[in-house]
Amino acid sequence: MNKVKKTTLKGDGVFAEISYKKEETVLVGRIEKELTANHSHASQIGLDRFVFHNEIIRMVNHSCNPNCGIKVNPTGAHNIVAMRDILKGEEITFDYAMRNYTVQYFPSLCKCGAEQCRGKITGWKDLPINKKEEYSRWAAPYLLELDAVNLS
Repeated sequence: MNKVKKTTLKGDGVFAEISYKKEETVLVGRIEKELTANHSHASQIGLDRFVFHNEIIRMVNHSCNPNCGIKVNPTGAHNIVAMRDILKGEEITFDYAMRNYTVQYFPSLCKCGAEQCRGKITGWKDLPINKKEEYSRWAAPYLLELDAVNLS
């Protein structure tokens, strides 16, 4: 129901082949491989656990103004869920800070093109408080737990 296509600035991206309503699951996550360390296409699923999700989820681009967020499914994988209505043909994006506490693998300049771009792809740890509050129901729950541990 979604298609990988070239984007202007970010290489490949995932685009909606149908329209989605807010809160609707856009992509169902499936863990393909557990990793021994973090990686540029890894999803963090716990304090020190990193995985590769099924390929199409690994192709979803970052945005500082995303249309999707993360919901952990019963297998521990991440589903991509619409934060707002998404139109057919629109690129599906999420903020990588919604899944990883720290991000070390991306260039110094963010290429998302969002009006309120942070300028750099960061992890949850480095998000401003107002962004964390905005994302709290759309981010992986262990990020909130890591904040509680690291801020205490």
